[in-house]
Amino acid sequence: MSRIEDFKKERERLHKKVMEFAEKNMKTFHQLDWQTYQEGALDAKTKEMLGLVASLVLRCEDCITYHLIRCKEEGVTSAEFEEALMVGLMVGGSIVIPHLRRAVDLWCDMKEGKND
Repeated sequence: MSRIEDFKKERERLHKKVMEFAEKNMKTFHQLDWQTYQEGALDAKTKEMLGLVASLVLRCEDCITYHLIRCKEEGVTSAEFEEALMVGLMVGGSIVIPHLRRAVDLWCDMKEGKND
């Protein structure tokens, strides 16, 4: 199983467990999260790149991986991906570099079909 498949499977398993545990407020938050990334004044592709930038700055590996997957699904090009990474690097500073390295590695694997 690939890194992406492993990630998706584990994320789905944990999300299901959280939703079984969750009460109204937590479920409402998760619904708001889902709605935020739907088409609106900004398209889903742009919103996923914004999510990627925020995740880089916050240095959340799970979030970076999730938004990388969604960026690929939304048709983000490598040039757009590189510019988004640069925004994250400028906002977050050099502390972002290790996360940026792993993001580039995963992106390259996805582009080469190694994690489909």
